[in-house]
Amino acid sequence: MKDTSSSETNSSTQLGGVIHTYQGYDPIQFPSPRAAPPEVASAAMEHLLLYGNTRDLTEEELANAVHIDPSQISGLGPSLQALIEMLKERKRKILETFRTEEAQKEAHDTFHNSAAQYKPPKNLATAFERAVKQEQLYELESLYYSSGRNSFGKSILSLSQKLGEKYQVDELASKYEFTGKTSMDVPKALEIKEELEMIDKLLQQLEEAKKNAKVGIIDMEGLSEFADLEQMENLRKLQEQINEIIRAEAERQGVNQDRNGFQLTPKAYRLFQSSVLTMIFNELQASRTGRHNVPIEGEGATESTRTKEYEFGDSASQMDIPSSMINALIRSGPQLPVRMKPEDIEIHRTRNTPKAATCVLLDMSGSMRYGEMYVNVKRMGLALDGLIRKEYPGDFLQFIEMYSFAKPVAIADVPMLMPKPVTIFDPVVRLRADMSDPNISELQIPPHFTNIQHALRLGRQYLGTRDTPNRQLVIITDGLPTAHFEGSQLFLMYPADKRTEEATLREAHLCAKEGITINIFLIQSWNQSQEDVRFAYKMAETTKGRVIFTAGRELDRFVVWDYIKRRKSMIG
Repeated sequence: MKDTSSSETNSSTQLGGVIHTYQGYDPIQFPSPRAAPPEVASAAMEHLLLYGNTRDLTEEELANAVHIDPSQISGLGPSLQALIEMLKERKRKILETFRTEEAQKEAHDTFHNSAAQYKPPKNLATAFERAVKQEQLYELESLYYSSGRNSFGKSILSLSQKLGEKYQVDELASKYEFTGKTSMDVPKALEIKEELEMIDKLLQQLEEAKKNAKVGIIDMEGLSEFADLEQMENLRKLQEQINEIIRAEAERQGVNQDRNGFQLTPKAYRLFQSSVLTMIFNELQASRTGRHNVPIEGEGATESTRTKEYEFGDSASQMDIPSSMINALIRSGPQLPVRMKPEDIEIHRTRNTPKAATCVLLDMSGSMRYGEMYVNVKRMGLALDGLIRKEYPGDFLQFIEMYSFAKPVAIADVPMLMPKPVTIFDPVVRLRADMSDPNISELQIPPHFTNIQHALRLGRQYLGTRDTPNRQLVIITDGLPTAHFEGSQLFLMYPADKRTEEATLREAHLCAKEGITINIFLIQSWNQSQEDVRFAYKMAETTKGRVIFTAGRELDRFVVWDYIKRRKSMIG
């Protein structure tokens, strides 16, 4: 035991005990050890989803897209707050020094006295008098064009400038509350207005930078007119520190930069997938207490805590050794060696986890560019791939790009997909192309149509080779098919034609014949009609599938949870 008497004596005579000094410690801005690093990969991925490449993503744009905890930047908060207080003080002094009454009167008199000197043509006199009396800049501009741009028209330009100055002085008086006694003329009032508006702009930028550490949004040139050299140098050092953090995090998260721009490595893809899945599941945490179906018990790889008596044919690898030993000891008593009989053996129950095979048909036709629906489609694809890799690694997943044709797409290429450009603007299109003709290539075909039939056929070929009864085609689209094949003949028809619908339904029937389910996620769009909905239901019902209506931003959440729900129904 320690002798505590001496320590108790010392504590009564020494004040404070041992004092630790932390150099550079800021009790307000000290970064939390739990502060998450900035998500550089997600920012770069969002740019990739929107534009299809990262070539045009600059370091400044990446820095502005990244969310950083300001507490991670030592001294950032106090430095920005000092600049904010300095600008507020400058603004307060201006408002307490000047008044605007004289400038308003001068602007008013200058405009009306100048207007009284002009003599407009008779056909424009009434309109001119009305414009001057009501001080309407728009009507003065109309008079300028009506005058034929003669000498009177040129004089209107000078008058319009004076009216514009009056507008600005009046705006200054109404926007700010001046309490000073120093009068201003019009040029001084315009100068003060420009300065106050710059101060307001800088204050807004500094407040924003305090929240998210985006120093890059601050107008450094404008700020240098108010701040001293030391403050500007300190701010530039902080900006460089933030840029260094972003560069280091970009490298750590798999975002590499070369002469062609930013390149996303597989590590960046996985981080983005994890981020999207986390966001999806966080939105639905409130429903985690719901009931789930009980798994099927039988031969499988996943052990349950429940056990059963040994039966001939059971695998010894699933034996519950502790329970089996206890049974043997209870039966024969504490003796060595312990002799175990078949009736002593306990076997873990297992559950069967069947595999699933899924093909996702991604609509990249021309209409998907509206409302950036294609971005949500690609985000959904990455989220679904991340879910399967993490939770269902044995499942098969294949993406198929769907436009005037259909093509398989690797997951690494999904972020680069872009909606096809519209090349025909006729209200009615009826085209046919023989794709067996060596003189006709895909590059000659308008790409912006929707060929669901071809995508279904390609998906059916992929799923036909999978050794599982749990096969599905997931179609993500915004409307009716507008293209189909008949042999080697490609038909492009807009508006949607009954012939295309029938060809697509025939392919859906073939899917049903092979036991493939079709689930359709119908994205809401401005031009969606009852015919789109009716056709989607007809195709889904053919294979006992479903139609799910969703807005674009919720697409990833619906598809991921629908996949989980389907997997549970396979197991349960």
